[in-house]
Amino acid sequence: MTTQAPEIQVTDKWRVACDGGDGALGHPRVWLSLDEKTGQAVCPYCDKQIVHESVAKG
Repeated sequence: MTTQAPEIQVTDKWRVACDGGDGALGHPRVWLSLDEKTGQAVCPYCDKQIVHESVAKG
């Protein structure tokens, strides 16, 4: 059995909300602050990785 890789979202914001998408099938909305050193955050509910565009571009 294989596990699906977590979704990666690129953003230009340093604070983002995640609700898991899919309307009622998602999860409670949480606000995440991207780490200033790594430019990343991970949702504790759905494991979505949020990456700031300055880090994503390399």
